[in-house]
Amino acid sequence: MKVLVVGSGGREHALVLALGRSPQRPELLCAPGNAGIAADARLLEIAGDEIDALVRAACDEAVDLVVVGPEAPLVAGLVDALAQAGVTAFGPTRAAAALEGSKEFAKQVMEAAGVPTARWSRARSVEDGMSAISSYPAVLKADGLAAGKGVVIAADAAEARATLEALLVEHRFATETVLVEEHLEGPELSLLALCDGERALAMAPARDYKRIFDGDLGPNTGGMGSYSPVAGLGAPAIAELIATVHQPVVDEMRERGTPFHGVLYGGLILTADGPRVIEFNARFGDPETQALLPRLRSDLLDALLRAARPGGLRDYQLDWSEQWAVTLVLASARYPQSPRLGDAITGLERVGPGIEVTHAGTARRGREIVTSGGRVLGVTALGDDPAGARTAAYAAAQMIEFDGKQLRSDIAAQAGADA
Repeated sequence: MKVLVVGSGGREHALVLALGRSPQRPELLCAPGNAGIAADARLLEIAGDEIDALVRAACDEAVDLVVVGPEAPLVAGLVDALAQAGVTAFGPTRAAAALEGSKEFAKQVMEAAGVPTARWSRARSVEDGMSAISSYPAVLKADGLAAGKGVVIAADAAEARATLEALLVEHRFATETVLVEEHLEGPELSLLALCDGERALAMAPARDYKRIFDGDLGPNTGGMGSYSPVAGLGAPAIAELIATVHQPVVDEMRERGTPFHGVLYGGLILTADGPRVIEFNARFGDPETQALLPRLRSDLLDALLRAARPGGLRDYQLDWSEQWAVTLVLASARYPQSPRLGDAITGLERVGPGIEVTHAGTARRGREIVTSGGRVLGVTALGDDPAGARTAAYAAAQMIEFDGKQLRSDIAAQAGADA
């Protein structure tokens, strides 16, 4: 069995490590990978957006399964191109990946499927956007892909106008449409489901931290940490969420003739009036994956192969450890605005067994490993309770150093009390 993972981040490193634990003992490739993934998979020097080159490599290498990590190649149609070449892939087609590629499309699907979400309207000019805001704070979202940075919660009219001008006049994130949404309050939740075109199978719940600074202050990032499970969310509550949120979307997409295979990531907020969908992603979350997969007892490779087949998850269940996992993200200086690159990373060899270090923005420079992106490393620890996992994760993170290292100090601080 030969498996190619597409991507170069911490999520892809976590996928490689979990696939490497499969009893099927697959041969692992990764394109393009990074300095850490190179120790666990054979790297191919092909970028994630080089669709034709990825398809040729999958065919030349006689790959049995391609696992697509990032959203961009999914939205660009990599799974479609692989299917045309006769290569099995885990991930949605271009049409199904529009659930992430266009927030407006996702809202339309939710409305058709009866999935609860925030009230919203569409704006294609600054004045349209300002007119659509009825109260503050207001949520403004770029319609297309924005690497987790395209959402602004505007506190007042001045911030709203500046955001709309950045998105619609300066065309930040190359969007021509902005969604204006009501601001919802409540704890957030990441609930991912494996989907086979017919069934949505829940993974364990998780929480992530999107803002750069402690106390959820500062700008949005791709994610500064996560933990799993989530207190107060047992099997009945998770089943209800899947039935309310994920399964109706899977049913709607199948009825449209664009069945959804892969991971349907529901970013939820648990309001006083019930759960609401903040957004959908069409792939594994980052950094949620780094906290989820170390808890997975099932064979990930078997699960992904099943999800790639229509109805392949019928009567299938996932087995999860009862341990807690806490993931900390170490980010580079000046992230998320303009991350500084090239700082030497030290202390990786000091991290002991039982800690999973996933590389994201790293590269090799001679004998050194250096920073090459905004989010540099993920550090994940398991424990019998959230406090134990958190203590172990922070102890390991402090062993790793690079100039300008950014690390939130409040990841999972309230995990045991959250509901």
